[in-house]
Amino acid sequence: MCKKLLRLSILLIITSCIPLRIAPKIENYKVTEGKKFKRSLPKRTVFVFEDPKEANEFYTYVNTKFQLNHDLVDIDVPFSIQGNPYYFSFYEVEIPNKAINLFPLILEASVNAALDCDDALISDPELIRNGNYYIAIEVYDKEEKDCLAEESLSRTSVLTYLRGLKNEYLSTQNYDEVVFKH
Repeated sequence: MCKKLLRLSILLIITSCIPLRIAPKIENYKVTEGKKFKRSLPKRTVFVFEDPKEANEFYTYVNTKFQLNHDLVDIDVPFSIQGNPYYFSFYEVEIPNKAINLFPLILEASVNAALDCDDALISDPELIRNGNYYIAIEVYDKEEKDCLAEESLSRTSVLTYLRGLKNEYLSTQNYDEVVFKH
């Protein structure tokens, strides 16, 4: 019985994947420093949410909603809250899950040992990747101050605006409807 359990355990370990990196799971949204979320993001505080839609959908949404005619769509998008002007920039970010599948490597080594082939090349472990996509938005005022920073006076109203923007984006299929709402 113990030998069967040991064999089963070894088989499970061999056939499993070893995760190298697991992308974060964000239920609603997250407010964090951009560089802490992904190194390629700015150091400012960003509003991040998972993007289940296809690539460039958020670009299309912003372009249509703010009627930008494909001019500076992802940077310096103007909006106002209670008559105060603000600007936002957004980034479409991919963070892939990454794991190593050791089974093909161990199988190849076992076959080589069984066939007594010492000079056969053993391949590299198989990397398995799948992407997770996020939208990261930074907001600043006309003096380019970070409006999502903890000490910002406008943080609460800007977060309310961004939550509404996120919800509208995720719930809208035809972005032309957004123009007619306003």
